[in-house]
Amino acid sequence: MRIMFVTHDGKESFVKYGLARNKLERVAGTQVARYEREDMCDSPANDSVGWRDPGFIHDGVMLGLKDGKRYYYQVGSDSSGWSTTYTFVSPAKDSSETIAFLFGDMGTATPYSTYARIQEESISTVKWISRDLEAIGDKPSLISHIGDISYARGYSWLWDNFFYQIQPVASKVPYMVCIGNHEYDWPLQPWKPDWSSMVYDKDGGGECGVPYSLRFHMPGNSSEPTGTRAPATRNLYYSFNMGVVHFVYLSTETNFLTGSKQYEFLKNDLESVNRTKTPYVVVQGHRPMYTTSHETRDYLFRERLREHLEPLLVKNNVTLALWAHVHRYERFCPLNNFTCGTLGIEGEKWEAYPVHLVIGMGGQDWQPIWQPLPDHLKDPIFPQPVRSLYRGGEFGYVRLVANRVKLTLSYVGNHDGEVHDAVEIMASGQVLNGIGRAAYKRKKNKHLLS
Repeated sequence: MRIMFVTHDGKESFVKYGLARNKLERVAGTQVARYEREDMCDSPANDSVGWRDPGFIHDGVMLGLKDGKRYYYQVGSDSSGWSTTYTFVSPAKDSSETIAFLFGDMGTATPYSTYARIQEESISTVKWISRDLEAIGDKPSLISHIGDISYARGYSWLWDNFFYQIQPVASKVPYMVCIGNHEYDWPLQPWKPDWSSMVYDKDGGGECGVPYSLRFHMPGNSSEPTGTRAPATRNLYYSFNMGVVHFVYLSTETNFLTGSKQYEFLKNDLESVNRTKTPYVVVQGHRPMYTTSHETRDYLFRERLREHLEPLLVKNNVTLALWAHVHRYERFCPLNNFTCGTLGIEGEKWEAYPVHLVIGMGGQDWQPIWQPLPDHLKDPIFPQPVRSLYRGGEFGYVRLVANRVKLTLSYVGNHDGEVHDAVEIMASGQVLNGIGRAAYKRKKNKHLLS
């Protein structure tokens, strides 16, 4: 289990841990890293108005943990003092259950006015996830934040505020991330093909992935050079097993086209999954492959994502494809190239296509409209295509619970903490309730909107 924390001076610090709160007998050392103002690639991150010393980032790993046990830990040193005592439940290697809480685009809220827009709804997202963590007790789980993390956008103190806000949950369970446009994009980023001129812009506020790369340490060793004095961008794509689920994380901000390092990683990874051990495969990335929001800026990007990566998802029977970027919730039928798979509702052979969801409703409050009628672009008429089964504008997160029989994904809304939508998928890949009977019959009658 990896623990990361920040000190003001970078002096030697440790993690001490054990199975009892008053018996922290094991000790792990930490490595220290930091970044400088000169590492930032553009303003405001490298201006006096945006820069703030990030301190020294400590990174330690607790080894030799027993499966599925509650541990206690502190960080610090005898000379500088120790933190309060935190606790977590270690993962169990052969567990037959997986629990995860997933969302994108959360950000942080500050008790003061600042240069950047803040995300008040992020407070509720953390609150309800905290409730769920208390409810599951001694079961291991994880949190997955798929891009647009702090929304610091070059104002570095917002990173500090973000980590303070998530500490009540991130100190208890692994907090997994993937990169989004607001962590990375800047005018001179290395990979920027002609078709992407409207896609990759200045959304990172000049951070060029530096705080993201050093403040998190995800599995694997994926990285891409920045082309500047800034350190290489890390935590781009990786995978791991937890219980009965194989989780895969992708970068939509760096090269994913056929032949790229990331494409080859995804291809090899999906082909090597042991579906007996992990019957469910969940692929996650920031910008969505499918959305019915009026998001025209990424249209060419989505075409490339479907052209290059969707065949891999379909061929390898990916269970779920989770995306963010659009600050709403949307669940689709099992999809392949805009076409819903058959589900065996009326006895026909079913097709195990991936179920796509957009889960960018973690807290960022700017929301695009849904796609209007093509000949009435200014009228508030937003037809819902048959492939889109549920659309919601309420902030929140999704809760994943899987065992060897079934995976259930539930959309929890922030205003009441209740489930507003859910989908169940069997270990075989068959979606039990991913499409309504009426919508299914409309699809069979070819009334499918594109």
